[in-house]
Amino acid sequence: MGSAFERALSLLISGDALLTSIIAVTLKMTFFSSCTALLLGAPYGVFLAGARFPGRRALIILNRTLMGLPPVVCGLICYLLFSGVGPLRGMHLLFTVAGMTIAQVILITPVIAGSMETALSPLVGEIRESARGIGLGRGKQYLLTLNEGKYALVSTYLLGFGRAIAEVGAVSMVGGAIAYKTNVMTTAIMQYTNIGDFQYALALGLLLLLFSLIVNVLAHLLQRSAFV
Repeated sequence: MGSAFERALSLLISGDALLTSIIAVTLKMTFFSSCTALLLGAPYGVFLAGARFPGRRALIILNRTLMGLPPVVCGLICYLLFSGVGPLRGMHLLFTVAGMTIAQVILITPVIAGSMETALSPLVGEIRESARGIGLGRGKQYLLTLNEGKYALVSTYLLGFGRAIAEVGAVSMVGGAIAYKTNVMTTAIMQYTNIGDFQYALALGLLLLLFSLIVNVLAHLLQRSAFV
């Protein structure tokens, strides 16, 4: 473990071109996919928690089902959509970071929506009564519910970020793990493990944990400064 940590530090200090490319692609894909999923999933989760309409329960069940969507199934669907026989073949998304990001968004959005729905459902009754008491319409009631969930928003994003940075199945199928183009830290760890370079794989794993730790610390500081 000590030698792997030393190698991870030496790789960072030396500015290894391959490692720099792997880190850049990983962070780019992770932040774009997690932020996009948050923008899509959080409002939808608030809607599921606060709205009352026929079929709401069915949508919640469907979303919870999609929360458990196997990454390889998502990767297969995206591969078929982006490939030469798929309807989106003209967009040339296969084996690109953009295609990997889309696959990530499909995986993460239901997770974020479900997390927001679960966090806000116990509060909806009180929010609805308060909104009616001061004469707020449905639109303002929705914004009030969203505002009440701002603290949970950070933890929800961290959940999506963790899912994005740890993903391997869908991104390897859609991206192809091409060196200097679509290879990310998770797929690189698999590759170096398969060829027996466990020290390099462990070094990448330590760096992956380090990036996750940094993001979580920053999010914790944001919660304390903004919401306390």
